[in-house]
Amino acid sequence: MGKMIELDVREDLQKKLEPFQKIMNAIQPLEAGDTFILHAPFKPVPLFAVMKAKGFTYEAEKLDKKHWKVTFVKRGE
Repeated sequence: MGKMIELDVREDLQKKLEPFQKIMNAIQPLEAGDTFILHAPFKPVPLFAVMKAKGFTYEAEKLDKKHWKVTFVKRGE
């Protein structure tokens, strides 16, 4: 099991702040087998393609009306 980074961008989005750069910075040190967990107020569909291109698989689950938890795992080479 690799390392795990968790990030909650719900507050940023509530304040109308774009969390994309924060997410990109968070995933930068991740290596194969590492996990990135994102908490968002909606299903972050546009992010899925970006993360897939960066070598991540993902699983999204709706925990509450305005709370999605997306687990990204970096694939091996």
